[in-house]
Amino acid sequence: MVKFSVPSLAIRILSTLNNEGFQAYIVGGAVRDLFQQKAVYDWDFTTNAVPQQILRLFRESFYDNEFGTVRVAGKHLAIQFHMPTLGLKDFLFDITTFRTEHGYSDRRRPDKVSWGKSIEEDLSRRDFTINAMALKAWSVEALEAADRLARTKEAVSLSLRIIDPFSGRVDLSKKRIRAVGDPDWRFNEDALRMMRAIRIGAELAFRIEEKTFAAIQKNANLMKYVSWERIRDEFLKILASQYPADGVLLLHSSLLLGYFLPELSESRDIPQTGHHIYDVWTHSIESLRHCPSTDPIVRLATLLHDLGKPRTSREKDGKITFYNHEVVGARMVAKIADRLRLSKKHKRKLITLVRWHMFAYGPKMTDAAIRRFIRRVGVENINDMMLLRVGDRKGGGSKATSWRLRELQQRIGEQLYEPMMVKDLKVNGHDVMEVLGIKPGSKVGEVLNTLFEEVMEDTSKNEREHLLGRIKELGKST
Repeated sequence: MVKFSVPSLAIRILSTLNNEGFQAYIVGGAVRDLFQQKAVYDWDFTTNAVPQQILRLFRESFYDNEFGTVRVAGKHLAIQFHMPTLGLKDFLFDITTFRTEHGYSDRRRPDKVSWGKSIEEDLSRRDFTINAMALKAWSVEALEAADRLARTKEAVSLSLRIIDPFSGRVDLSKKRIRAVGDPDWRFNEDALRMMRAIRIGAELAFRIEEKTFAAIQKNANLMKYVSWERIRDEFLKILASQYPADGVLLLHSSLLLGYFLPELSESRDIPQTGHHIYDVWTHSIESLRHCPSTDPIVRLATLLHDLGKPRTSREKDGKITFYNHEVVGARMVAKIADRLRLSKKHKRKLITLVRWHMFAYGPKMTDAAIRRFIRRVGVENINDMMLLRVGDRKGGGSKATSWRLRELQQRIGEQLYEPMMVKDLKVNGHDVMEVLGIKPGSKVGEVLNTLFEEVMEDTSKNEREHLLGRIKELGKST
């Protein structure tokens, strides 16, 4: 028997199902998190009640999938049973019917799903042993007592019994990821489970058990059956994890990386000279390791910022150069963004960070040059670019910052509120048309762009009277 503090809404779900004569268990990541004494954000349940029966028990619940999962909103539970929410009013609880699965012809989804007969049967279909554990109330009396308390408290201590047919708790204590049953079979069912093993390892700092890891290497070619969207989502989760660099190293050693990001492997054993102490591959990995941003797109840009170096590497007189590698790299990441089905916004950020990461600063840079740099990178990307540079520096063996970088950041801050776009001018297209007596057309844009370039060089010129005068002058000169 184990005791855990369980939110009142979760106890209400267990109690409601139990009172109607159904079995009810806490499953999934919640079990794992409870044993690790971590905050639980995913409260999932399984039961022998079928979806139609679950829907009748919980108001405003909904069921729109083929896998037997009914979703219940925390706020509706709280209203229905007049209970506190423990901050879970916006949370969706998943209640899934015991099920068995048959056939995975597309290596992704089961060809047929049937309702299962027991919790053990349900757990046997899950991916890894640490995800194949369940918890149920130790007794009806214990659940009833907890339910009474739950009506007045946000969380209650509940005695629970663990169902662990595959020794997941042992693997959890040993920080080990092991497939349920035959790992070959598990990965042939759903090839994405191979990436999921690595993602869980990167999130929890767990190692992958030897037979499971060997099965990943053996079945790596099955990645060709996985959609790019699913690969993208799992890869970004790896990058957003606590140990993203180790996750990428595992992707490489497991042979999975080559199926969706072969360009990165090209950087292995590409030497660098000068201040660099690593080859391009190791530098890229270490840059990711030291990138202070938690944004997976910024981390991806940090990992790929030198992607163009292998294709631009030249050696002359013992010196290695990578001229224009940032330009080549930007083209390469644009293709990668399309391959991974990144959104337009994320693609644009990725390309920008890679294209302009080679910025340099000197005290003699003018304010206008600083503003042009901000405009190229984008105000919204400036901080991310600085975080990429921190990763880049530390990934090359340098300190996180330098007096140059600190001074550049200070000067950027001083210029952020100066005109950065045509719309920041104190005149607009209507002014141009009125002063010059012309209709809408390309001429209006040409005049505004000329004015903007002048203001970018000297922001004191962004005064309405001055700009109106310049419009007249520009009109006379054409």
